[in-house]
Amino acid sequence: MDPKETKERMKIPRQKMSEQSPLERIKNFYEVPHGFSAEQAMEEAKRCIQCKKPLCVGGCPVNIDIPWFIRLIAEGKFVDAARKIKETNALPAVCGRVCPQEDQCEKVCIVGKKGDPVSIGRLERFAADFEREHGEMQIPEIPKWTGKKIAVVGAGPAGLTVAGDLVKKGHRVTVFEALHTAGGVLMYGIPEFRLPKKIVQAEVEYLKRMGAEIVLNAVIGKIETIDELLANGYDAVFVGSGAGLPNFMNIPGENLTGVYSANEYLTRVNLMKAYQFPEFETPIIRGSRVVVIGGGNTAMDSARTAMRLCPEKVTIVYRRSREELPARVEEVHHGEEEGLKFQLLTNPKRFIGDKDGRLKAVECVKMELGEADESGRRRPVEVKGSEFSIEADIAIVAIGNGANPLIPQTTQDIKVNKWGNININPDTGRTSKKGVFSGGDIVRGGATVILAMGDGRRAANSIHEYLNTGVW
Repeated sequence: MDPKETKERMKIPRQKMSEQSPLERIKNFYEVPHGFSAEQAMEEAKRCIQCKKPLCVGGCPVNIDIPWFIRLIAEGKFVDAARKIKETNALPAVCGRVCPQEDQCEKVCIVGKKGDPVSIGRLERFAADFEREHGEMQIPEIPKWTGKKIAVVGAGPAGLTVAGDLVKKGHRVTVFEALHTAGGVLMYGIPEFRLPKKIVQAEVEYLKRMGAEIVLNAVIGKIETIDELLANGYDAVFVGSGAGLPNFMNIPGENLTGVYSANEYLTRVNLMKAYQFPEFETPIIRGSRVVVIGGGNTAMDSARTAMRLCPEKVTIVYRRSREELPARVEEVHHGEEEGLKFQLLTNPKRFIGDKDGRLKAVECVKMELGEADESGRRRPVEVKGSEFSIEADIAIVAIGNGANPLIPQTTQDIKVNKWGNININPDTGRTSKKGVFSGGDIVRGGATVILAMGDGRRAANSIHEYLNTGVW
């Protein structure tokens, strides 16, 4: 691209994506952003200057050829753009919505050095949505069966990525999912207004059409162990069972009625459709005053979900300052637009109940930031004598999840760390047990969708190599 054209492209402003107004969306669970129009997508794509050394590709955990798919959008070749993305990303409509592009591909975008980066995530979403909505989802040519079979434990982002990549290499893949619907955290954790479930299921159906078999209501470690899978005809196993064990604070009152883990709260609402009760028979306490403890994306998802279930007030209680909030900036912005309140530099000390054992308040204490801890963030320190109470009939604890313990407990020779996460070679996904690979939250703890997918891609390549060579 000649310097004159580059200069002209750099002048194009970043396109704004329309969305529901705060007053409208707080009354429903419909998706907040509407997505780009075709004209907006082409205009935004023209902002890409097609760098000779595109840093954005290296910033993507699944190494999408970002300049290429963006160029195709700029040329109006929307379906071709979607197919280019799918060469390395099995879930583009999902990633375009929930991945933290601002900390990955867009963070290193050259255009962003002098202005706003190219909206890579929104363009990915546009291409994937266009392909799906126009009925042009093409199944890639699948090679002849290699004779090898792989079992995948967990139909979350990591497991689905492994399945898609290995099917495209000619292997037969069976995905065992413990829940009644495939998708993992995409289905039970992320709210409908951020990620519509029909989109997740469309991506799952695409993998099934490619040839992946998905078995639901199948709890590996109960119906079969990893050892039994390997003994019953599977040549390799990938464990992507996630981090579904909620962490609590171990403070008084956590057993009161009205105190939820974020895991339970979001599962009831998202996967089990509690927000449509009584049409769906999954009750949930609606309450009027909600306190959400934590500052990450799960806390934001819990808080914004609670706001849609008719409370008077929802408050995020977070022990550090706003600068340390780990949640995505966009989610914090949307939450504040919707009326979400933040009680920062604050930490709960106990949950207070009434005579019937129901939550009525959360006793908190003020915090101040001290010296940096091992994470590099300043450690919050309690301010003595600063206790106060917040009235609440619901409290949602969103301080992270631990590794699902079932697979390690039923597979003695899989090594785990002190937190129960499976130990792997990070370059290959190999565990301490021959033929068994792992990735995603069962390895990392709670992390992002795209990092789990990156783990899945590396593991799929390593599994393919192992099946071809037999070398461990």
